[in-house]
Amino acid sequence: MAEDLDAQSPAADLVRVYLNGIGKTALLTASEEVELAKRVEAGVFAQHRLDTAAADGTLEAMDLQYRRDLRAIVRDGARAKNHLLEANLRLVVSLAKRYTGRGMPLLDLIQEGNLGLIRAVEKFDYTKGFKFSTYATWWIRQAITRGMADQARTIRLPVHLVEQVNKLARIKRDMHQRQGREPTDAELAAESGIPEHKIQDLLDHARDPVSLDMPVGSEEEAPLGDFIEDAEATDAENTVISSLLHDDLRRVLATLEDREQRVIRMRFGLDDGQPHTLDQIGRAFKLSRERVRQIEREVMAKLRVGERADKLRAYAS
Repeated sequence: MAEDLDAQSPAADLVRVYLNGIGKTALLTASEEVELAKRVEAGVFAQHRLDTAAADGTLEAMDLQYRRDLRAIVRDGARAKNHLLEANLRLVVSLAKRYTGRGMPLLDLIQEGNLGLIRAVEKFDYTKGFKFSTYATWWIRQAITRGMADQARTIRLPVHLVEQVNKLARIKRDMHQRQGREPTDAELAAESGIPEHKIQDLLDHARDPVSLDMPVGSEEEAPLGDFIEDAEATDAENTVISSLLHDDLRRVLATLEDREQRVIRMRFGLDDGQPHTLDQIGRAFKLSRERVRQIEREVMAKLRVGERADKLRAYAS
């Protein structure tokens, strides 16, 4: 959009103010990310312990000091979560900029991306050994493209309905992420201020179809459908892990000699999804079947030790 590009526009001023604000939090090292994630996890556990005690009527009987300690851990977990979020807001902006010029203002893209960042913090498992920013990128991109899809659905609506549909869609996503379930019509009405009897009509408008072939990103490198979760497909968590594995495997193979890389890629079908036999690889490289087998064994031995093994070990769990 023009307003995203015009350095003198009010929108550009707002973006500058936002960037100045988020730039005050230092970027995190990998060890700092793990430490914050541990505190977030402890806070979640402490809150669960308090909630369980409140539900079964044992909260008042709980030792007073223990109760205070749990509440202190909850507060510390919340601080750690905010720190992890604030340190990665610039990542959201960086990713959001790739989707400008497609009918959604940059600030709206950032807001959608921030919802994805929150989800990433809630889902992050520091024991897997992934860098948080790498893990969060998938969630941020998914949230942004979902927001774009929601806006695309409203293009054909009367102007007076567009604002309400957009508002309700954003509230619904936010409540789903906070509660871990779909909100009821009554909850949506209370949160949005929209009469309950209008909720379903507005949600029906939001379900109008949008082409999943719509290209997204500054270079139109992928269709929208690549980033939208399919309820019948592998869950989003596995999609993230698969994406990270592909990236890490590519980096690990890049440390091998060129011929070793090509042999392993063909042997396991990493490029085209079709594993090749030893004979097929031998013909391609003018090598004997046994020589190809030897190269394969040598490469697998390399991958089982050192930094290469460390990078891939998390995926075996």
